[in-house]
Amino acid sequence: MTEATTTGATTTGAGAGLDTDVLVVGSGPAGASMALLLATYGVRVRMITKYGRLADTPRAHITNQRTVEVFRDLGIEERLMREATPWDLMSNTTFCTSLAGEELGRVPSWGTDPRRHADYVLASPCSMVDAPQTIVEPILVGQAQARGAKVRFDSEYVSHTQDADGVTTVVRDRLTGAEHTVRSAYLVGADGARSKVAEDLGLPFEGPGAVAGALGIIFEADLSRFVAHRPSVLYWMLQPGAEREGVGLGVLRMIKPWTEWMLMWGYEVAAGPPELTDELIRSLAVALVGTDDFEMHVTSRSPWTINHHFATTVAKSRVFCAGDAVHRHPPTNGLGSNTSIQDSYNLAWKLAHVVKGVAAPSLLESYDAERAPIARQIVERANLSIAETGKILEALDLTDTSDPARLEERLAARRAPGPDGARTRAAMREAIAAKSFEFNAHGVEHNQRYASAAVVPDGTPMPEPTRDPVLYAQPTTWPGAKLPHTWVTVDGVRTSTLDLGGKGRFTVITGIGGEAWADAAQRLAGELGLDLPVVAIGPGQPVDDPYGTWADLREIDDDGVLLVRPDLYVAFRAHSCPDAGAAYDTLGGALRAVLGRA
Repeated sequence: MTEATTTGATTTGAGAGLDTDVLVVGSGPAGASMALLLATYGVRVRMITKYGRLADTPRAHITNQRTVEVFRDLGIEERLMREATPWDLMSNTTFCTSLAGEELGRVPSWGTDPRRHADYVLASPCSMVDAPQTIVEPILVGQAQARGAKVRFDSEYVSHTQDADGVTTVVRDRLTGAEHTVRSAYLVGADGARSKVAEDLGLPFEGPGAVAGALGIIFEADLSRFVAHRPSVLYWMLQPGAEREGVGLGVLRMIKPWTEWMLMWGYEVAAGPPELTDELIRSLAVALVGTDDFEMHVTSRSPWTINHHFATTVAKSRVFCAGDAVHRHPPTNGLGSNTSIQDSYNLAWKLAHVVKGVAAPSLLESYDAERAPIARQIVERANLSIAETGKILEALDLTDTSDPARLEERLAARRAPGPDGARTRAAMREAIAAKSFEFNAHGVEHNQRYASAAVVPDGTPMPEPTRDPVLYAQPTTWPGAKLPHTWVTVDGVRTSTLDLGGKGRFTVITGIGGEAWADAAQRLAGELGLDLPVVAIGPGQPVDDPYGTWADLREIDDDGVLLVRPDLYVAFRAHSCPDAGAAYDTLGGALRAVLGRA
């Protein structure tokens, strides 16, 4: 896809006394994508960040298919792909005693296993990539500015008050100390795990909070000879003390193949982090690499906490929170930045429709209804993945690694003949294979379902999963599910069904015999002030289904209809077409219900 310019109708402009339609606090994945989405949709948006620059450390990195689909809809997929580490280099998640030491096993990850690869290819037109925030944030913010977003660095959120007409936010210039106010219709707090916006809003949280500590050391070193033959994003080390705190084991994470790395090692939160001296860092790196025969240059060192914390309400009235502000969890499963960007994808089109007067403010209530359950889901999943790492110790008949001699004894047993060795090897294979629930959790990424006033049920129950819903994506057109991807053709050119919708617009999808839906959509577009394209799929239609796969996935008749939201979720479906009058009433009733204009 080509890089897009600003799309969608032009906003009617900020209301009387408003400096901007939407003020976004924070420039991370949630805030930057929110600013870009709103600017793309033609909404006046201002983004502030207390920092003087964008991300200077890699932070989040796994970028899943669903997030790349958002980039695709925004027209920046190709740019991301040019800068990110490609899918095939993400594959061999390796468990070992050190990079130069004994290898315990590998997990083909992120859908690269031939037995899983087809699942991923069938689910999306997009691949996974490894794209640290140092790559993602400049793309998002640069494109947001190019499309009209106003961005202010060194500008710190202080407080806000909201009233019936808008939000007044106090902002401090960190360079001068001066304070000023910004008046906006809506405020989005995307200010991270220590969110001041969420705190001021009084959002309720559940979960124990900080559950462990981890050291994050970024360093440059050429480790090609240890890893190029088994390319991966993550290398996990079983060493004395590795399972205490942190993410379950010691980790070397690839930042740039194979010369830039992040070292992760746990520390006890209650005791606080150790002093990150050059000597400590070098000793940890030598232990995890397994030799001192390498040179390293440390570029960043910092402690951080492993959290288990999620907001049960993510918005109040005119103020919304997104990203780490409302879901705080370890990096396991690679869900952090992905969920943050998808929060914004869910909210941005709703804000745009309300700001433009096309939807009632009640539409915005669906953000909390739809995304708060996802916050809980992904926090619980990510923390469960840390707990599941303990199965590797159990396979060695260990409860901890406090006794190095005992650890070496059990590792030796794994290599030995006899019943104990056979049992240990089998248990280790099973424990490592179980990590697919962290590294191949395709269903977690694609099976998010929404239930809110922005979805019109069709009276059918949610489809029962045919395979494990954590591991496997289950495409369906059930209202509240993401539109399934498959390949169709437009003028003979292969096109994803996802490319037929999005762009900030609702889309009506029908087929042969669905002319009444098309006529109804045209009439409703004029009445409601919407850009409401109609896509007819089938032989002789503008879009053809030569592979027959859309017919297999659509779960409606040829003359049925899907109403697809701008975030590519199915808002409504009818299995067949009634007469013209009934089609207008049915589609109009659904659309008005979603927009809050019933």
